[in-house]
Amino acid sequence: MHTRRGNFRLNLPRSFYDRPTLTVARELLGKVLVHRTAGGITSGMIVETEAYIGEDDPACHAAPGRTKRNAPLYGPPGVAYVYLNYGIHNLVNAVTEAEGHPAAVLIRALAPIDGVRLMHLRRAPDGHHIDDASLCRGPGNLTKALGITLSDNLLDLTASRLCVEERGFAPSEVSSGPRIGIRVAVDRPWRFWISSHPSVSGRKT
Repeated sequence: MHTRRGNFRLNLPRSFYDRPTLTVARELLGKVLVHRTAGGITSGMIVETEAYIGEDDPACHAAPGRTKRNAPLYGPPGVAYVYLNYGIHNLVNAVTEAEGHPAAVLIRALAPIDGVRLMHLRRAPDGHHIDDASLCRGPGNLTKALGITLSDNLLDLTASRLCVEERGFAPSEVSSGPRIGIRVAVDRPWRFWISSHPSVSGRKT
């Protein structure tokens, strides 16, 4: 599924994000999303991503052109783009490619690492049982578990309370296929996941 190489933590540099979005989407697998809040630190290894690329991608928020809402997509790479989906769930993306070229990677699922108890409290304040593999399965669940909100929009993922770290995890096998949870451009194989990982939100093979 994945292996650990060494024992270190290093924030990903901006140059990591300043590359083709499909490359970033694949190479984010195994990296660790970290959120530091007053309530505590939570983190999880990224096990599933989706790429959204440019104004000619009907499923990308940039499809209608630049707006106040999607402006972060046109900004510098390595910035968080957090938005409210269907008025219910906050979703977190990493902006990619050069400034002025709207693109991002949606983080779809994590394998919990730090602050698991806090994640349980956030996901299930009434105490109902959620297994660890399901805590951050799905883009809305992971933001709730990590306490990511619209206030985190535009944070610098290379140096802020919301960041992505290299901790030496290396996926042993990566799968790709069509994006899910969208209604247009569903044929583009721009979803990537660690094969057979239990925290992946869609098909795992």
